[in-house]
Amino acid sequence: VQLQASGGGSVQAGGSLRLSCAASRRTFSSYNMGWFRRAPGKEREFVAAIRWSTNNTYYADSVKGRFTISRDNAKNTVYLQMNSLKPEDTAIYYCAASMGWTIRESAYDYWGQGTLVTVSS
Repeated sequence: VQLQASGGGSVQAGGSLRLSCAASRRTFSSYNMGWFRRAPGKEREFVAAIRWSTNNTYYADSVKGRFTISRDNAKNTVYLQMNSLKPEDTAIYYCAASMGWTIRESAYDYWGQGTLVTVSS
């Protein structure tokens, strides 16, 4: 599975962005999808995940209530709607695919190239 993330950019605090992640294979619908991010000087961290079979979602506490993950299996695409953005959300955002339902990076088999989100105060 090849993943292509897009939608990053620069926005002021309080603004919104929507990230997209397009997958190359029809079997995308069988994968659980996640978003991770790496802020400057920090390790990559989990942001959100969506389960392929039930569309159940899970969020990191830091983004809960502000970010929404969704997927469109017909378009082989997963989205991350980010509202009420804060400067601390500045990071490179990565999408990833896993056969397991987990927030652990090591369980994700396929990764997109990342898209940069910059939030200014």
